[in-house]
Amino acid sequence: MTIRIVRLGTARAADEGLRIGTVRRPPRGVPKAQFAKQDWYDVWYPNLSPTPATMKLAQAAKTPAQWAAFARHFRHEMAAPDAARSLDVLAALSQHANFAIGCYCEQEAHCHRSVLRALLSERGAKIAG
Repeated sequence: MTIRIVRLGTARAADEGLRIGTVRRPPRGVPKAQFAKQDWYDVWYPNLSPTPATMKLAQAAKTPAQWAAFARHFRHEMAAPDAARSLDVLAALSQHANFAIGCYCEQEAHCHRSVLRALLSERGAKIAG
């Protein structure tokens, strides 16, 4: 039982389970009925996405220091009670079920899902790969 950290819109692993989209906005130009069929996500959960202002920090980050500033801001957002409880639930569920969380970004290293990976790992989540 594990959490997979994935790029939304990519092919699913055979045992991936439920795919959760941790993005601020649904995919553009895709009818809602096609989200799961096209491997975007089964459930949209924007509660674990950066606020628009914090996302702008990530998009503008060109240096390691700028990326670190984004990560600090996002970690601060994820420390809010509702977000922290969501992370705790996902970490606990990873002990009993396979599922995936993801975002659209091409490179995980320059995406908020890298921070989510770290936050979940710090909570004892079982994370694939």
